[in-house]
Amino acid sequence: MAGKDVLSPERLEDALAVLPDWLYRGGALVTVYKLPTAAAALELIAAVGRLAEEQNHHPDLDWRYNRVYLRYTSHDAGGEVTARDVGAAEAVREAAAALRAIAEPAKHPAGS
Repeated sequence: MAGKDVLSPERLEDALAVLPDWLYRGGALVTVYKLPTAAAALELIAAVGRLAEEQNHHPDLDWRYNRVYLRYTSHDAGGEVTARDVGAAEAVREAAAALRAIAEPAKHPAGS
């Protein structure tokens, strides 16, 4: 099912137009969120974890003090980006906004 959901370049471009916090790099949606404190970063990580369990879709995640690095791709679709990744990124963006996170997608190692 997920293989049929791989986004075409046009659909990916449309998705990115409504995901200003995210970039498409290295075959994945990536971003970095900067939060005011390490504790706030852990709150975002907890929120991402809850979303991942609800959606049964888990990102690659890395934590560095007050920054959370995220990468979404669908392994069951050959490592391509699917609508499921876009939906997950949208949900994470909302959680990050609620915590007053600042998006710094270009700071993701895959973002440059």
